[in-house]
Amino acid sequence: MQITRRLEFDAGHRIPNHQSQCRHLHGHRYALEVTLSGGVIDASDRPDDGMVMDFSEVKALAKRHVVAPWDHAFLVWRGDQLVAEFLAGIPNHKTVVLERVPTAENLARLAFTILDPLYRDNYGNLLRLERVRLYETPNCWADAYRADKA
Repeated sequence: MQITRRLEFDAGHRIPNHQSQCRHLHGHRYALEVTLSGGVIDASDRPDDGMVMDFSEVKALAKRHVVAPWDHAFLVWRGDQLVAEFLAGIPNHKTVVLERVPTAENLARLAFTILDPLYRDNYGNLLRLERVRLYETPNCWADAYRADKA
């Protein structure tokens, strides 16, 4: 069985070497989908009876470890030194410095890497993270799977 929880957040970024408008500072309303697989819990004495994992728990982990740190932040690649230095000069600015250019693909891979150890089989139902889908726009997204971890 697979389940998916969707969360949304706003963040800014730029793709410094891109040949179009994306090389400029801009922002997106991102959506993050977390897809888990596992067996359905069959324990009538548990509050998560009949579930793979309670959707509120799926949300809480993704929110704490990915959405809250990235929401209303500027996601900047460490190699984009001019912008990184500019943002560092703004007092109390929420900036997240990344090791890779903040494309949808790289952000999806990073979110998968962050979340993968958090969704673990605690109930004998073989729970595991299968996919992270990151929407940069409603029409453009990237999927990261276990095989994509780098």
